[in-house]
Amino acid sequence: MRRWLILISTHLVMLAIGFAGGIYTLPILTAPRAPDTAALQTIATETLYAGRLARDLKGSDLLHWGEGEVRVSLNRIAHIGRLAPGPDYKLYLAPRFVDTKEAFLLIKDKSIRVSDVKTFNGFIVDVPVGIDVRNYHTVVIWCEAFNQFISAAEYQTSGQARK
Repeated sequence: MRRWLILISTHLVMLAIGFAGGIYTLPILTAPRAPDTAALQTIATETLYAGRLARDLKGSDLLHWGEGEVRVSLNRIAHIGRLAPGPDYKLYLAPRFVDTKEAFLLIKDKSIRVSDVKTFNGFIVDVPVGIDVRNYHTVVIWCEAFNQFISAAEYQTSGQARK
């Protein structure tokens, strides 16, 4: 009996490790190619605002982080840097800077989801018609599937936003 209990336990542990590993690696394996340098340079010419994603934000951790520059134009948002790989990332525009899950959840209903984020070594996303980036302050990367804060970058201060 003890032998069967050990076998079942070890197999369940290995199944859990395999499942967790699959969740982590699947987005990496299925991610589209990151934008090339020329595409990112094109964004530089139309940039209205810029901000920085930092790895050391209070709400970021070993598995949930972003680093690099965020460039915001009226029509597109670009990230030049890296994100920790993960599933179901979304890019939000928020009315103020947040650096934790709890802080974002307090303003999530006032924030607007712009796009999915499917690449982890930089991205370029189109801003949907009807969203004015000048009315927001911060870009937030959020994992919708696990309700997890990844990173954020303030691209304009409170006094700059147009309301």
